[in-house]
Amino acid sequence: MLNAVAALLTAIPEVALFAALAIGYGLGQIRFGPIQLGGVCGTLIAALAIGQLGVVLDAHVKTVFFGLFIFALGFAGGPQFFANLNAKGMRLGAFCLVEVVVVLGMVLAATYVLQLDQGTAAGLMAGAATESAVVGTATDAISKLALPAAQVAQLQANVVTAYSITYIFGLITIVIATSQVFPLLLRVDMRTEAKQLWAEMGGGNDEGENAIIAVPHLVGRIYRIGAGGGKSIANINARLGKQAGIVRLRRQGKDIAASPELLLEPGDDVLVVGHRNSLIDADALLGEELANAAGLNTGLHTQDVVIRNKDLRGRLLHELASGLPPNLYVGAIRRGDQQLPVLPDVQLQLNDIVRLYAIAPTHTTAFANVLQQIGKPLPENRRSNIGVLALGILLGIFIGGLGVRVGGIPFSAGTGGGALLTGLALGWYAAKRPDLPTINNDALILLKDIGLTTFIACVGLQAGPQALTLIAQYGVTLPLIGVAIALGPALVSMLIGRFVFKLSTPVLLGAIAGQQCSTPALSAIQNAAGNSTPLLGYTITYAISNVVLPLMGPLIVGLAGLMIRH
Repeated sequence: MLNAVAALLTAIPEVALFAALAIGYGLGQIRFGPIQLGGVCGTLIAALAIGQLGVVLDAHVKTVFFGLFIFALGFAGGPQFFANLNAKGMRLGAFCLVEVVVVLGMVLAATYVLQLDQGTAAGLMAGAATESAVVGTATDAISKLALPAAQVAQLQANVVTAYSITYIFGLITIVIATSQVFPLLLRVDMRTEAKQLWAEMGGGNDEGENAIIAVPHLVGRIYRIGAGGGKSIANINARLGKQAGIVRLRRQGKDIAASPELLLEPGDDVLVVGHRNSLIDADALLGEELANAAGLNTGLHTQDVVIRNKDLRGRLLHELASGLPPNLYVGAIRRGDQQLPVLPDVQLQLNDIVRLYAIAPTHTTAFANVLQQIGKPLPENRRSNIGVLALGILLGIFIGGLGVRVGGIPFSAGTGGGALLTGLALGWYAAKRPDLPTINNDALILLKDIGLTTFIACVGLQAGPQALTLIAQYGVTLPLIGVAIALGPALVSMLIGRFVFKLSTPVLLGAIAGQQCSTPALSAIQNAAGNSTPLLGYTITYAISNVVLPLMGPLIVGLAGLMIRH
């Protein structure tokens, strides 16, 4: 039976590729408490197992898919990477510097003591730092070494095997440390501190994490005027605050224009639209809330706007909201791939995307009046321009070919590093000119997912036969080193964040998860916090680390080579 399967996979290697992806994503969905390996690690484990059968894929397959992934990674991260090159961003960016320096130092120390080869050293760094992109940039750098083909293949296999072993242990370590151990070391009640931070930033008492997910921020409610009788609409709107207001009124079955000076009468039915926390006690101000009032409903229109006005950088969300005309509201805010909590005191950054809601039928005029003071509209349902993708990767190949020699060792960004840099530049420009046809967000997510997992599957299949050799050689040594290297920079960052930067615990732990590029750690921290305040630290460090760590692949290959020689 096994021989028949091996014959099939050898004859049709694409079957092995898609089997690794299907089985790997199934493995990745299995949850062990707060730990979930995810599709990338699951795919690698499946590919290593299938690779024992000696399946051979064309080497160019992994090169193409890694190019797609690394360019999409840079393109998606470019806007936030450059937006964080300011005083506040660099302050939290110190965590990324800690990550690079400590991880690099610990990996080189392990390389020297254990005399690890370049592939194993690079895989150790990729796994312990839980940054899969390092696998691609490191294997690309190894392919350019002046070594026999068989030795290059072995070193590349060692990258993948060391990564697979240390990634699992590094992931478990950083998830448990940030969500469970560090709050105990800091002697804080994580949930209490997160709740306090939420309130300080203007969040309502009901705004826990479950409320954010289950209940929309922007709501419409209908009231029958009782207590509000005799008061003007302007008076009611002022008491509701800037985040809510009366948008429609019906009196004795007839629509009445809701002008500010109009006095409300008992029995009037009004539609109030605004942020949910502004309407929690609105019945005491207005009157009985109705389940339905036929014909009184209205439409909401949305417009996503990219913040490009430099005057808004560092300003608070409520300052932006207070400058909007009546019946226009901020309903959501996105930074990179993450939805931020819609809190009044959230600090804005360039290239944040805010979603505006306007009441029909005045939405066209309302949007037009505020676009200039915020930035540029993000077109809806944009088709992706494949030419931008192809041009970026093409330029990246040429840039990656440029390099220098230090001590006789060649250093270059490689194809992956070059594509990452061009992706950063083009992504940054696309944020400045969202009206131009580029690559939409959904396409970027797909490119990153399918690019990385297919690349990982390819290298796992290739490394399968050599994987057992490395495991037998080092035994439990690599897992233990992986735990130490994952924990080292996190501990240093925790101390710096608490005693130097005086950060609140949710923001600090979110920043540590971001420096490790660990989305599972962020999820565990948010569960422990009870709300999404850790995102405020995560987005900045994640944007920087996601760019810097992949560039460490060629560096660790070169430095490990120097240490082995001496």
